[in-house]
Amino acid sequence: MIIDTHAHFTPQAMLDALLKEAARFPSVETLHQDGDYKLAFAGGAPTRPISPKLRDTEQRLGWMDQCSIDAQVVGGWLDSFGYELPADEGAAWSRFLNQHLMAGTGGEARLKPLASVPLQSGKLAAEVLEEAIKDGFVGAMIGTQPHGQSGNLDDPDLDPFWEAASSLGAVLYLHPMFGCGDPRLLDYGMMNAVGRGVDTTTAISRLLFSGHFLKYTGLKFILSHGGGGIPYLMGRLARNRDIHPGDYADPEAGFKTLYFDSVLFDEEALKFLATLAGTGRIMLGSDYPFPIGDPEPCGIVHRAGFDGTATSAILGDTAADMFGIGG
Repeated sequence: MIIDTHAHFTPQAMLDALLKEAARFPSVETLHQDGDYKLAFAGGAPTRPISPKLRDTEQRLGWMDQCSIDAQVVGGWLDSFGYELPADEGAAWSRFLNQHLMAGTGGEARLKPLASVPLQSGKLAAEVLEEAIKDGFVGAMIGTQPHGQSGNLDDPDLDPFWEAASSLGAVLYLHPMFGCGDPRLLDYGMMNAVGRGVDTTTAISRLLFSGHFLKYTGLKFILSHGGGGIPYLMGRLARNRDIHPGDYADPEAGFKTLYFDSVLFDEEALKFLATLAGTGRIMLGSDYPFPIGDPEPCGIVHRAGFDGTATSAILGDTAADMFGIGG
């Protein structure tokens, strides 16, 4: 099987329901005009428009057929996760997103859903994750900043979430947020081209130094976009630990537990990642349906020239085992 592990999906039915049930979420504003949808959370600025491709199942399946992709693991859209909401409303919002993502994928065996969780509260995130795994989600997609545009994943408030994920043996797919707090990224399309990688690099460096991946050993953790700058910076991370003896966890040991997607576009970069992480820890990704994603995701894997076993592992064997996707 060929399995795309990095994709996003916002069912149209969720947006339709939101227009009818807006009173359930007083801190969520839905802006709808001429078929375009934007969301705003807790009085903040509206999101980017929700792309029609995010909502259209038939177009998605047609693209998968063109790319010979048998199954796709789909998370929500990070802009809509609502981490800025008050904790209780955020938990209700995550459950609402999960309800509609499960319904939107339930009739299509080729689509496997990743849940959303309210990271603004570690206790509530643990509860929602437990519910989601019980309901049949194959894991959860989480953002890098648990309060939307701020916060850190190593915050002690999130310990209940990490403990639950580890005890459940959950798969967590880390995806960077859109905003990275640096105005220099606002030009030249750099928020996507550079900012996403910077956001991932910062969040994961903190988790490596905090020792989360060595403490919460039951979970499986996947980094999008080939891990951002983490693979290239491992030597510096290790050196940073060496010059602060006893202060930080071993980043190299934590790195060995991680998994990565293939959304790198450059086969030499993919080969470098494989040298460090091993081909058994890389899985196919597309970032569908966004323009910055890979329109032909299998191509980079074939261009890299791995042997047959390694190619099969990246294209689907590892993902099939991790997500329980049968042939």
